Amino acid sequence: MHWLGMLIGLLCWLGITPTTWANALENIRVWPAPDETRIVIDMTNQPKFSYFTLTKPNRLIIDLKDTASKIKLPMEVQNSAILNRVRKSNPPIQSTLRLVFELKEQIQPRAFMLKPAGAYGYRLVFDLPNKLLENIIKRNKPKIIKAQIALPFGTDDILIAIDPGHGGNDPGAVGPRHTYEKYVTLSISRLLANKINAVPGMKAVMTRNGDYFLDLHKRSEIARKHGAHLLISVHADGFHKPQPRGASVWVLSRRRANSEIGRWLEKHEEQSNLLGGGALLDNTSDEYLSRAVLNLQFSNSQKVGHDVAVQILKEMGHVTKLHKSSPGHASLAVLKSPDIPSLLVEAGFITNPQEETLLMHLNHQQKIANAVFNGVLTYFEDFPPVGTLMAVSKNWIKHKVASGQSLFVIAKKYNSSISIIKTANGLKSNLLNLGQILMVPDINVRTPASTLSSETFSKKKPKFIFSAPSKMLMLVHKVTRGEYLGKIAANYCVTVSSIRSVNRLRTDELTIGQKLQIVRRRHKGTNHQVKRGEYLGKIASNYGVTVKSIRKINSLCSDKLVIGQKLIIPES
Repeated sequence: MHWLGMLIGLLCWLGITPTTWANALENIRVWPAPDETRIVIDMTNQPKFSYFTLTKPNRLIIDLKDTASKIKLPMEVQNSAILNRVRKSNPPIQSTLRLVFELKEQIQPRAFMLKPAGAYGYRLVFDLPNKLLENIIKRNKPKIIKAQIALPFGTDDILIAIDPGHGGNDPGAVGPRHTYEKYVTLSISRLLANKINAVPGMKAVMTRNGDYFLDLHKRSEIARKHGAHLLISVHADGFHKPQPRGASVWVLSRRRANSEIGRWLEKHEEQSNLLGGGALLDNTSDEYLSRAVLNLQFSNSQKVGHDVAVQILKEMGHVTKLHKSSPGHASLAVLKSPDIPSLLVEAGFITNPQEETLLMHLNHQQKIANAVFNGVLTYFEDFPPVGTLMAVSKNWIKHKVASGQSLFVIAKKYNSSISIIKTANGLKSNLLNLGQILMVPDINVRTPASTLSSETFSKKKPKFIFSAPSKMLMLVHKVTRGEYLGKIAANYCVTVSSIRSVNRLRTDELTIGQKLQIVRRRHKGTNHQVKRGEYLGKIASNYGVTVKSIRKINSLCSDKLVIGQKLIIPES
């Protein structure tokens, strides 16, 4: 047996892997993203591994048992906020491969293993959070200037979340000429974002702006975090046959997909999540869908998504062939947010040779982006969300400056103020030119009647029983950017005149940070302050009460909630 040990030692010295080393490291892929860096370790077989971290310097150590390496190390890492370099080190035992990942910051990695899927075999995945980036953002966070004026009309942007499909170690569909879907979707999304950002009153936010994997759950979370009015997921279609072609737009169906292409999309989405390391969202595990399936908010989001999809298809039909002239329906995870209208745009079939060539060209990508943009703009010009600049600008008055007119004269004529007119027109001084066109906001047009109580428009002054304070509830509201009296009154379901009266306001102009007293009738129950991402269905479920009971006790005229809003939860 002594000669056998000598033979094994000789083979190791010569760099020959013994057959007992049943596994091999085939590749290490690094995908830097804004919030984390993903490491994908490709193996020939299912790995047996362990890992730990060290400090001074910061390192992640991964031991792969019974494994030989087929790649060249060390490897330098570019564009990662947390990872510098990957190298080998001396293992605890000879048959173990030890990998050292040199880190910029001490972190706690998240590890999981993926079984073979598609073109990939066994993969060991490590996600490294970017704490360094978080610290930089906190240090550079801009300060809010409280002296800024909060105008008496909505000034919010209509925010469109644009989601470039796939990315990183999930390439998406691949064309005959090996064109990756992930690159096409990112290019079209950037062009679309530029178009949206060029419109006053509209703003785009990208779920990803680089080549990295993003879990399906996070895509909707990013849109929700930014308060998006619409989520558009951009894709380039794929199929197992080269014949299908044409662009399409998909919206959510809680039933099975209504076409073979739709079923293919659902299967392809599951495949992509497996490649990227996510878990497929289904009707049993989706906390948003399960809690809000009966909520009116979800139905409204679906309707808006469908209506926007119809407008986009009309525009796309002018620039490219359509696969379907009406929105398709499929149960796709990226469309399942109950509070955000969502749709998925397929720019064409990348698996069709002719359309692959088109999708590779910037000129065609620009046509697709323009068509999607025109469809979105057409919808929101007709149905702008309440409180947005686009909503109130529909009622603004166009005034041509005449001889001898000043800002004071114009403001007095329209019962407005100098500061409001200057802000609405971006004026830095009070000087006007003869014939200059000014847009004068009609500050009497505030929140639509559908979102206010009938008492708001009553000629009679509301009665408040100050002699019985135990029956009244005094709330304090701090004015934030974009708020105005009509919006605040609607949120608390009180009248504008009551807020004016209690706070003795002589003007409707508010200041950011200004505190207002809100008086309303007191009810028995638990107080709840609304947090980000909460909606009536979710709050009712947490307390074990009905949505209807919360609406009734709080006299809510609308299901729209504001972060920080205080609700009374009735006793269950």
